[in-house]
Amino acid sequence: MKNCYVYIITNNNNSVIYIGVTNDIYRRIYEHKNKLIPGFSKRYNLHKLIYLEYYNQIEDAIFREKQIKKFSRLKKEELINKLNPNWIDIFEDGQIPLQL
Repeated sequence: MKNCYVYIITNNNNSVIYIGVTNDIYRRIYEHKNKLIPGFSKRYNLHKLIYLEYYNQIEDAIFREKQIKKFSRLKKEELINKLNPNWIDIFEDGQIPLQL
């Protein structure tokens, strides 16, 4: 059993979103915020953590990530709005519990 997370990040304008999966949310968001990993999130300046789901099994997290990626933009926005209607950075705001 391992901690796994499905997360959504965006840019300052909330115009681009990225869905990812990780086993270390703090490390991964740090990487996004500091542009340490080349690719989509670095290119589009995606650094605001706006959505997070926790899973015990990596297979479940990967399944959910793929499911969310297939959603329309509207459905993704509805998912985010249920938990974070103001699209605040929950990483910066300290809303990530130390242990989910």
